[in-house]
Amino acid sequence: MYVDSHCHLDFPELAGDLPALLCRMAEHGVSHALCISVELPEFPKVLALAEAHAELYATVGVHPDYPETTEPTVQHLVRLATHPKVVGIGETGLDYYRLSGDLEWQRERFRVHVQAAQACGKPLVIHTRNAAGDTLAILRELGGNPAGGVFHCFTEDWATASAALELGFHLSISGIVTFKNATVVKEVARRCPLDRLLIETDAPYLAPVPHRGKRNEPAFVRFVGEEIARLKEVPPEVIAAVTRENFWRLFGIARA
Repeated sequence: MYVDSHCHLDFPELAGDLPALLCRMAEHGVSHALCISVELPEFPKVLALAEAHAELYATVGVHPDYPETTEPTVQHLVRLATHPKVVGIGETGLDYYRLSGDLEWQRERFRVHVQAAQACGKPLVIHTRNAAGDTLAILRELGGNPAGGVFHCFTEDWATASAALELGFHLSISGIVTFKNATVVKEVARRCPLDRLLIETDAPYLAPVPHRGKRNEPAFVRFVGEEIARLKEVPPEVIAAVTRENFWRLFGIARA
């Protein structure tokens, strides 16, 4: 059985199709999924999904691509993270691809999330795009996170991957690994230690081959696992088992 460690089932592309999505998850051997928060006004929808479905969990956080939304505080994030179905802080981080100009507000928002994760003892879910140097620098500046975390939808090079691993983080590989020209992601997937590996869909985005260009969904995470198994030259069952175990351990969830 696989676990989708990062998806957005509250987004409009998926929310109206939830019963069918959950059925297809089960049919494709995907037992659980983590629903990721991107801004506080929408967090109640994410939490409601996790409360209503045993196979779903939630995070709380504010994505760096949302400049004009409610700013989090350490205290507010910690309070929301006390809910038993909220297992992580994020997604948070830095994105210098979509936005430009003075992005100090992004860096300060990221620091708030790191401090909240430290305070509540939960892992971080990190988004970084065209900002790996600053992302790593802020983590080092604040002393990392004792509970660790994950660099989600990892697309950086092996040097960045190594630095993230040294800081105690996991790497999550998305459907990009199935794309023919994704040589850097394939190299990272091949070299990442099994005990630090997670897989995800980032649904509704980045559908893997053979569904590339279509709406993504948690059921498709098995195609990510199968491609990583091919790259690592192990049976798909090995990738399913280790990524599932890593998910339980990282997010402090009792084995299901």
